[in-house]
Formats: sequence, structure tokens, C-alpha cells
Amino acid sequence: MYVPVNFAVSDDEAWRVVTDAGAGMLVITASEGLASVFVPVLVSEDRRSLSAHVAKANPWWKSASDGSDVLALFVAASAYVSPRNYPSRFENPNTVPTWNYAAAEVRGTLTLHTDLQWKHDQVRSLTHHFEQGSEEEWLVDDLDARYRDGQLQAIVGIEITVTSIEAKAKLSQNRQEIDRLNVRANFEQGTLVQRGVAARMNPPD
Repeated sequence: MYVPVNFAVSDDEAWRVVTDAGAGMLVITASEGLASVFVPVLVSEDRRSLSAHVAKANPWWKSASDGSDVLALFVAASAYVSPRNYPSRFENPNTVPTWNYAAAEVRGTLTLHTDLQWKHDQVRSLTHHFEQGSEEEWLVDDLDARYRDGQLQAIVGIEITVTSIEAKAKLSQNRQEIDRLNVRANFEQGTLVQRGVAARMNPPD
């Protein structure tokens, strides 16, 4: 990932991109070329691993093996920025469109899990993570045990041991303050994706 100094973020912010995204694209090198799968992920408390699962019918996991390198890609905010957002264009009309976003990439090595208990624990933890804040949390263990185990038999667990994380938050930091604040103000009144970008565009100190 190319990260200019203006757009670099701390490790804590990089992990926030991952958790805010909630799901990401896992990319591996398969015999036929690159292979990807989009899955929700859970970050371990120590940030040393990611866990997920895929359908057993999905050929992605069959192209991988324990120890395979994995590139996990996450986008937490993303929106087009028109030059119309820049008040400075009235003094300097030579402005061009761009794209604002917060993205992260995690590199690591893969371990596949077929053990029923591991998959049960992963699904329970994953759903608890995403159900938090609900008035009535949906629980895996409320399912009929035979049905639940049948569903678990139909998935394969994924664990990624993290070797590195890098992220980039391109949020108009390279523009004049008046432009950046105006982009943020306009996005706050815009579409859902624009509001997501605006939430990350805190005014400069």
C-alpha cells in the first residue's frame, strides 16, 4: 500500500479501520492465480490474529493450505470528492476530482479449521461481536443443537496469524483548511457513504 506521510495513521487507527469495516476481502495465491473471498472477520483481543469462516462449498479454502500467505483488505469509508466542494477553486480553478477513503491491509499466514468446537466458538464470538448493542441479542446457542451442528459442518474455519498491518486515511489533508472543512460539512449532509467519510474528517487542530 502506498501511504504518503499526510495520509499515514497509527496502528490503533489502522485496527479501527478493520473493526469499523467489519468484513474484508481475503486474497490468496491459488494454482490458477489469485483467489478472493469476502467475509466478516473477528479481531483477537491481542490483535495477533483474525478469524472468519467460509462455506465448505466455496472453492477458496480448497486452494489454500496451512501456512499460505493471505492479504486481507478492508475499507471503512469511501466516497468521490468533486472539485465543487473546494471554495479555493474560485481563486485557483485548476482543481481535479479525487476520492476520500480509509483503508487497511493486513498480511498474515493462514490456518484452516475443521474442528467443530473451534467453528462453534468462532461463530459464537463473531455473532456476539456484531450483535452487541441490540435490544435482544441473537445467540448461536439458542439454535436447536442438531440444526446448529449441521450448519457448522457446512463451514470451514479461517484463522490468520497477523504479520503486519498498514492503513491509509486519505481525507483531504492535502487541501487547504477551508476546502477540507467544506468537504466535511457537505458530506455530513450527503449520502450514507459520504456521512461515513465525514465522520472520520475531524477538523484540523
